[in-house]
Amino acid sequence: MELLVVAADGVSVAGSLDAIPDGAFVWCDCVYSDGPIWTGPVQRLTGIRVLDEHLRDAENVNHPSSFDSTNDYEIIVFRGLAMRVDGLDPADVIHMETRPVVFFLFPRVLVTVRAPDSQLMAGIRTRLMSAAGRTRLPSQPEELMLRILNAMVDRYLELRQPLSAQFERWQRRLLDTRRAFNDWYSLLEARREARRLEDLCEEQLDAIQEWRDERLEHSDDGGLSEVLLVRTSDVVEHVNRVRSHTQRLESSLENAVQLHFSATAYRTNEIVRALTAITAVFMPLTLITGIFGMNFEYVPWLHSRAGFWWTMAAMVALGVLMLLFLRAREVLSASALLGERSARRRRRKDTTTAHG
Repeated sequence: MELLVVAADGVSVAGSLDAIPDGAFVWCDCVYSDGPIWTGPVQRLTGIRVLDEHLRDAENVNHPSSFDSTNDYEIIVFRGLAMRVDGLDPADVIHMETRPVVFFLFPRVLVTVRAPDSQLMAGIRTRLMSAAGRTRLPSQPEELMLRILNAMVDRYLELRQPLSAQFERWQRRLLDTRRAFNDWYSLLEARREARRLEDLCEEQLDAIQEWRDERLEHSDDGGLSEVLLVRTSDVVEHVNRVRSHTQRLESSLENAVQLHFSATAYRTNEIVRALTAITAVFMPLTLITGIFGMNFEYVPWLHSRAGFWWTMAAMVALGVLMLLFLRAREVLSASALLGERSARRRRRKDTTTAHG
């Protein structure tokens, strides 16, 4: 646990405090393992006792983003974001790890309960310590909380590029006609992570908007200043951007899946149509061979020296006529006869010859 006194002229670290200096507020930064040891100093500074239910919420690392308030203080749970990639292959699924940061807002006191290895809090504390005289320091606990929230949401914005790159890889693999796509489990995992991010954003929005509405309803008691309202709107806008981006990614991936199945169905139909046409060509030929294969004693041309060759010529002519008929009826195409790749190669060769 660490106590920081934030004033207009700078930030100082205090081992213990009996009273809050005039024109300043106190930031008490704690980690999960500290437990409720911060409640004693906060109660001595504010005279407010924290409910046991809220203390249990602060120790619950699985608590969703939420907002709650009492007559004396407010509690906001906001889940931070970390990114983890399974394996080293660029096609591996990006997994998100979220951990809650719990904010207790008291009059002139801000308490944060977070993970012990949070680099975000260390960076914010360093910036506050070095910002004296150069930039304006937060003047109240609510403003510092919104700055921390904004920095946490920026981690979400940084996730958009790797997510977009991963979803683009999935789309290319789905629409690649040169190889079959079988990695459906990883695709579902990627969709699940995107949906999880969307659900997290909705939880963040609910928590922030509930806190803003609660403050606006009590505007006579201080409410939200113009600076706080702008910062709150900025956080809400950033979360909305992440959610909208995630929804677009999900929609584009769903469209790619539909295109994949449509292309697969089209290729299957082309193969079935080609096989059906080939069957139609060979059916009359099979009929002829069946007739001449009958075990009757007297069959026309059976003992003729030219009977075999006349029959073969008739079968070839009939097969050619059937092929021409099917081509004229557009039952068979060049792609069906030669195969899709062979037809593509022939078109490329014809194009190259024409340009040459």
